Amino acid sequence: MQQFLAIATQPDNIPIIGMLVLVLICLGIAMKQAFRHDHLIDKGQKDRIFEEMYK
Repeated sequence: MQQFLAIATQPDNIPIIGMLVLVLICLGIAMKQAFRHDHLIDKGQKDRIFEEMYK
């Protein structure tokens, strides 16, 4: 773990770590929306998906 931290905290690798954090945040948001939309489809409210997207 110490070797990983030594490499990850070098100045030229910090933007890569930031990018990975942003990708994970965006993936989490996308998965949350996908699960919400799947739930609406299961309830038979497919037409509410577009209303949900434009909130």
